[in-house]
Amino acid sequence: MIADTPEEWDVVDTKERFHGHLFRIVTDTVRMPHEEVADRDYVVHPGAVAVLALDDQDRVLMIRQYRHPTRMLLWELPAGLRDVEGEALVATAARELAEEAGYRADTWYTLIDLRSSPGMTDERIRVFLARGLSKIPEEENGFVHRHEEVDMPVEWVPLADAVEKALMGMIHNSPAVAGILAAYAASVEGFALLRPADAPEV
Repeated sequence: MIADTPEEWDVVDTKERFHGHLFRIVTDTVRMPHEEVADRDYVVHPGAVAVLALDDQDRVLMIRQYRHPTRMLLWELPAGLRDVEGEALVATAARELAEEAGYRADTWYTLIDLRSSPGMTDERIRVFLARGLSKIPEEENGFVHRHEEVDMPVEWVPLADAVEKALMGMIHNSPAVAGILAAYAASVEGFALLRPADAPEV
């Protein structure tokens, strides 16, 4: 069966190298097969959610945001950290869609689950599909945009065009690329194979 499964090898030592505001960097000394040990450095991350918001014309809501490590303006899906303890992931996604793009959705599905870079971080990203979209009146959305989110444009991109842009190397953000391609693939079955919004994570 081709399915990722939980597995945990023995950690004989852990050293914290950095503790920042959003993540930590640690070195684990891991017991390998044949009783060898090896050090593995990785980023401990709280995880994130992203939202593939698709309107009745099959257009994807995309935002553009400056990402300093890449020195690029990237076209992305509304997304954010899992930074509210105990908050359901779909509630986090709904909050991010409202704050970053000013929209709410009537219907939510789990679209795809990602491990962003499993050789260097434990970060998990769940991408949701949101349908039944409506604009939130400005007076109801009191979120104040700061830093990279100031003057962040919102654009509606036809799903087929978004797929083409991803394949042509014009969109690079990994949850956006994965979400766009997953939504396009899921649309073939009329989205009937998608999991519910509260589907468990592995």
